[in-house]
Amino acid sequence: MTTNSRGDSSGDSTRSAAPSSFRFHPNLWLGAAMLFAFPALGMAMSDEVNWGPEDFAAMALLLGLLCGAIEAALHFLDSPRWRIAGIGLAVLLFLTVWAHFAVGIFS
Repeated sequence: MTTNSRGDSSGDSTRSAAPSSFRFHPNLWLGAAMLFAFPALGMAMSDEVNWGPEDFAAMALLLGLLCGAIEAALHFLDSPRWRIAGIGLAVLLFLTVWAHFAVGIFS
């Protein structure tokens, strides 16, 4: 028998840690991966889609930041109203940067 940090004697000295309150959302990341795959499929099917490695890197960075911001909003914001506002702000910022990269809406 072993003695744990509280001085209790028990046959089982391993204790599991308290569960974390963070909840990973794999469907969010899976959706981002599917969205990321559309340009690659477009390039395979047509010559009109012409993305280079830098375009894929920029989109991967944008989607990663968007998913990270959504995960952070879901984890750190308690009120559903604040969560919706945080996710909406992240999506709006993503779309603004994406549109700027696509057509250069800012000078």
